[in-house]
Amino acid sequence: MTNNRSTTYRSNCTLKMATITSMERINTKFISVIIPTLNEEINVGRLVKFLYRYGWRYVLDVIVVDGGSTDNTVQVAEAAGAVVVTSPKGRALQMNAGAARAAGEVLYFVHADTHVVESFAEDIFEAIQEDYQAGGYRFRFDSDRWVLKINSYFTRFDTLFVRGGDQTLFVTRALFRSLGGFDERYVIMEEYDFLRRMWKSQRNLFKLIPKEVVVSARKYETNSWLSVQLANLVAVLQFKMGRNPQSIAHLYKKMLNYR
Repeated sequence: MTNNRSTTYRSNCTLKMATITSMERINTKFISVIIPTLNEEINVGRLVKFLYRYGWRYVLDVIVVDGGSTDNTVQVAEAAGAVVVTSPKGRALQMNAGAARAAGEVLYFVHADTHVVESFAEDIFEAIQEDYQAGGYRFRFDSDRWVLKINSYFTRFDTLFVRGGDQTLFVTRALFRSLGGFDERYVIMEEYDFLRRMWKSQRNLFKLIPKEVVVSARKYETNSWLSVQLANLVAVLQFKMGRNPQSIAHLYKKMLNYR
């Protein structure tokens, strides 16, 4: 037990020193925002402009990683000022490609349909100053349906079961590399898998920021609240049973009118 604690402590110190050393070499701009997209022309321009407007002090670059959009996502992202990278479709593949292209020492992964808080850059800076190496937010839906407020309420608890990519995720480059990035086998639950691996040995490095990002409720426009909860539960149980990620994704999409 003592050896495990000692190993974790040394690992934490190494990651902390790697981040501090890297950040000392750059100016105040140290955040690379990475947005995986597929047919998000409606959302991506708004998001990129927002990130530059409110993150100007700390955001070094905004990278949109497109997985083969057939609409104007790429053109809209470029016009808004993003660096556009193309990648095979798959969120884990796309986010890893964005991380490889990123110049910042902190990577901030954001879904295109998420509305980020205006203080996101200051929040991340403050977390890094407090020696955290990763973190995310609570969320609420862009809907007034009372039943969706149940989901939102539980994201205030710092447990893995209620964490997900919609809540955004920041992580230092050093920690991201030490974990091998996102597991590209996962075509679903890729952020959940990443956090699960991180929390096994680096749980104390994660900060849940007590603010809310706003996420899209579009999945609930074509599915009942109960059917989505059931599909989520089945996916988590399948994940814990070690089922093939492709099988989990296939079953999840079969249970929902998924888009």
